[in-house]
Amino acid sequence: MDPSPLFYQAGPALPEISHAQGVYLWDDTGRQYLDGCSGAISCNLGHGRDDIRDAMLAQLDRVAFTYRTQFENAPAVALAKALVGLTHGQLEKVFFVSSGSEAVESALKLARQYFVARGEPQRRRFVSLRPSYHGSTLGALGVTGYHPLEAPFTDITIGSLKVAGPDFYRHTDADDTRHVARVLADTRTAIEAAGPDTIAAFVLEPVGGASTGARMLDRAYLEGIRALCDEYGCLLILDEVLTGIGRTGAWFAYQHYGVTPDLLATAKGLGAGYYPVGALLARADIVETVMASGGFQHGHTYAGNPLACATGLAVVEAMQREGVLSNVAARGRELEAGLKALQARFPWVGDVRGMGLLWGVELVADPVTKAPFPAEHNYFARIAALAKEEGLLIYPRRTLDGLAGDHFLVTPPLIIDAADTAELLDRLERAMVRFDREVAASAPASALTP
Repeated sequence: MDPSPLFYQAGPALPEISHAQGVYLWDDTGRQYLDGCSGAISCNLGHGRDDIRDAMLAQLDRVAFTYRTQFENAPAVALAKALVGLTHGQLEKVFFVSSGSEAVESALKLARQYFVARGEPQRRRFVSLRPSYHGSTLGALGVTGYHPLEAPFTDITIGSLKVAGPDFYRHTDADDTRHVARVLADTRTAIEAAGPDTIAAFVLEPVGGASTGARMLDRAYLEGIRALCDEYGCLLILDEVLTGIGRTGAWFAYQHYGVTPDLLATAKGLGAGYYPVGALLARADIVETVMASGGFQHGHTYAGNPLACATGLAVVEAMQREGVLSNVAARGRELEAGLKALQARFPWVGDVRGMGLLWGVELVADPVTKAPFPAEHNYFARIAALAKEEGLLIYPRRTLDGLAGDHFLVTPPLIIDAADTAELLDRLERAMVRFDREVAASAPASALTP
């Protein structure tokens, strides 16, 4: 067979996909896989849905593409109204894009232009967490805190001020309350040193994604960051590219905490894997200030096109019609219980964390010291490979700034039922039994004893 002309990241040869239905996919040899990570945490409604296909076909029969400066289109207006409704009117304006990186990039540019329009051009810096992930375009990469992704491009990106967020698994403070207080104090010190009047916005994920293995924040921390932004006059941007559109059991993860952002980026689940669509949501006064200064100097060819927005609207309407958020809550409880049972069984499972159907499992060499496995073992990739051999797809990454540590995400489609959740856990258990044998075979006799 001739080699493929395609190139992505380096890695082993991949099976060719044949078809998919519900939470399952099949390769061209007939092998079945349970989609335990919704592709790239995107296929929130599963695969092969007739209602989404029908909505897309109906729009194709009318018009697939119009350019946003030439025509308005009804699907874009309807989807924008729906998204505003999902925020209960807290964010009143919507700008459509095609991906998460574009949504974050748009948020950064809108924040910057807002302060230029206000006569505060010195506000050109952003604050973000390390580790974090906000996208692969140069602006979004600049606020990303994940060393391997940043390293080749540090001299051509405008890096943000990176600060540490809470780590409720690894911290050594007296308790979580003191930990959050210390992290907020350190953040204040860093911003004061950089110059508060140079900061345009603070960018963070309300629940960590692939860069941290679903590392959690809490209400006290988010309220503290909101208060710092208000004190220093900068904006709060929440990156809900991964957590938005129901993944955590609320339409947006910030709604669990009662802390409202000024700008919000979302994508992934908005198109549910059926068509690329993302959105920037914003406070009306921010948009009005920018529009009064001559308009938002930004845009993409496919932004807000009818086919993308018809797909997103069909996704939101299906979730509302079927009560998907209730299913996320129920299946999330089952998944949490199953993952914590596996944690109790295998000492190298250091932490299980998450909410809804967004769960991270962190692997450690020593459950007492929480020391990671040696990076050269690449255990994050190994356990994902074993899971795939057992017919389960999970999402692996390194935990500690991309340089060390191992974790994987379990993020199945939001429509998964109880039987398939149990099947997911069974397949994961089989992979973990095999992984346990390999770890035991390579570990010193004193390591990983219960």
